[in-house]
Amino acid sequence: MDAHNPKDIVRRGYDAVSLRYDQVYGAETTYQRLLGDLRRRTPAGGTVLDLGCGSGVPVARTLTDAGHQVTGIDISGVQICRARELVPQAEFIHVDATAATFDLASFDAVVSFYALIHVPLAEQPSLLRKIAEWLRPGGWFVATTGHCAWTGVEEDWLGGGAPMWWSHADAATNRKWIAQAGLPLSGRSSYRKGAGAMPCSLPACRSVPRDRHTADHRAADRHALTGQLPAGGHSAETQGREQPQLSRSTT
Repeated sequence: MDAHNPKDIVRRGYDAVSLRYDQVYGAETTYQRLLGDLRRRTPAGGTVLDLGCGSGVPVARTLTDAGHQVTGIDISGVQICRARELVPQAEFIHVDATAATFDLASFDAVVSFYALIHVPLAEQPSLLRKIAEWLRPGGWFVATTGHCAWTGVEEDWLGGGAPMWWSHADAATNRKWIAQAGLPLSGRSSYRKGAGAMPCSLPACRSVPRDRHTADHRAADRHALTGQLPAGGHSAETQGREQPQLSRSTT
C-alpha cells in the first residue's frame, strides 16, 4: 500500500471506522424515504448495484428485504466482510469501483451514496460512463455528488485513527459529466412535481472541519441527483428542496 495514494487512504479510512461510521450516520434509519421512492420505481425482483456499499446497511439490506437482487461493491475489505455478515442475501465484491466490470445492461438501478466523492476527479467521468452502460433501458441512477469543488484530507476521521480523503467537483461540473455519460440534464421543475429517487449533492467546500461531513450526511436531502435511462432514449433528473432541476430527453 502507498500511504500517499488517495485510494489507499480511503480504503484504510473505512477499514478503521466501519462500525463508527454506521453509528455516527445513523445507518439503521438513513435514506429510508429515498429508498422507498427507488423501490417503487424499480421492477419487482429487479437487480440493483450498490456502488460503495459500505456495511450493506441500510441500502443493500433495505432493497434485498424488498425482494431485489443486490450486488454491492466497496474498496474497503472490512466493510465488505461486515456486509456479507449483515446482509447474507446479497452478493458483495471487494473491488475499487473504477476497476469493476459488469455486463452491459446488467442492472435496473445503480445506487451510490457518498462513494463518488472518494474517487479521484480524473476517474469520475469514465466511471459515470460505465455506470450508464451497466444500466438497463428504463433503469435508475441514484447518487450523491459534490456541490462545491474540494479535494483534501481530514486526519483522524471520526476518531478512528486514520485519515480520510475526498475529491469532488462543483455541481455544474457534475451535471456536465453526467450528461456526457449519456444522462443529459436540463430544465427545471419544482420539488413537489419532480419524479424519481432523491439523494443529494454534498455541499462541502474547501474548508472542512472535523464535523463538516457528519453535518452534510444528516442534511442529505438538501440537494438531489438522479439519472434514468428510459426505453428508447436517455434522461437524467435532479431534484432539490429549493431550486431543483428536472430533465428528460425527447429522443
